[in-house]
Amino acid sequence: MSSLVSRHTIRQLEYILPGALITYYYRTISEFLQILSYENLAHGGDLCCRNSALLSLALALLTVSLFVYILLLPLIKGERPDYRSWRESGPLSKVIPILTTSIVLGWSLSVFTLGRWTTLGYIGGVISTTGLYALAFGILGLLPVPRVRIAHD
Repeated sequence: MSSLVSRHTIRQLEYILPGALITYYYRTISEFLQILSYENLAHGGDLCCRNSALLSLALALLTVSLFVYILLLPLIKGERPDYRSWRESGPLSKVIPILTTSIVLGWSLSVFTLGRWTTLGYIGGVISTTGLYALAFGILGLLPVPRVRIAHD
């Protein structure tokens, strides 16, 4: 493809743009920062809401870390993992279930946190969390996959 922007980039922008607009419109990041702030606790905020937001953030960071690990796996192991048959692939068979769990738990906890302790409500929590995750996954999808040359016998 000789155009300036690849087809892959266009596909990722289909996640990034709506995700960014939703995240901006619902002020998702500032809502989380408000929950996490000590000022919130000083004004009668619930410690449970802060812990919920922190755990949600930790799960999101775990998700991002595992995605990056999967991308770097060819450089770390010196071989191309078989992404299609990940159940039979050594490292992928362990990482993919943890990644899936971190996505589901992190998304669910984020929805609960935003729905319970902000003015967004649960519907707003679902929309804003989905937008934030779409934005993050779209950006992660733009990271280049390292190419590893495997010597053939």
